[in-house]
Amino acid sequence: MLHSRWFKTAGAAAALTLATATAAYATPAPAPAPDLTAAAVTLRYDDSRAAGWEAAIAAGVANWNASVSNVQLVEAAPGTRAEIQIIATTGWPQATLGPVRPGGTARVELGSLAVTEGHDKTRIAAHELGHSLGLPDTKPGPCTQLMSGSTGGTTCKNATPNATERSRVQSLYAGGFASLVPADGRMLVDAP
Repeated sequence: MLHSRWFKTAGAAAALTLATATAAYATPAPAPAPDLTAAAVTLRYDDSRAAGWEAAIAAGVANWNASVSNVQLVEAAPGTRAEIQIIATTGWPQATLGPVRPGGTARVELGSLAVTEGHDKTRIAAHELGHSLGLPDTKPGPCTQLMSGSTGGTTCKNATPNATERSRVQSLYAGGFASLVPADGRMLVDAP
């Protein structure tokens, strides 16, 4: 009986020693990997002064939101600040060249003169929003380039950015808004 008690005590001591030694030399669990993906930059737009363009704006915004993931355009709630002010005018379409940052300011003017000449409203809206996202004109250019604007012709209905345009916006907004340079404030007029 004395031996069995000794074996139990010795066994418990050995187990405790082994557990302590293992814990002392055990490799710590790896730290969780950092999240290297930045959240998409959200830019708010106000189209309350763009009467008659609402459907075209909504379609242009949807095209951009479906095409890029680093930046998303959302309609500002009434009475809240918006980075992009969209206004209907009687002249040629024009917009501030971005990329606009959160808290920044850009202006998009959707000119009816281009519509009178036969240009597609949704293409105009998407094109001008492209300026706010940092894309310059690519004139002259084919209809397949959204940023070719009016040089795509009056029969052109393409309102979706091509792979190069999508890639450029993705690059401009990569890493979140901290990496963005402020918009330069120039207005680009899209007259032919």
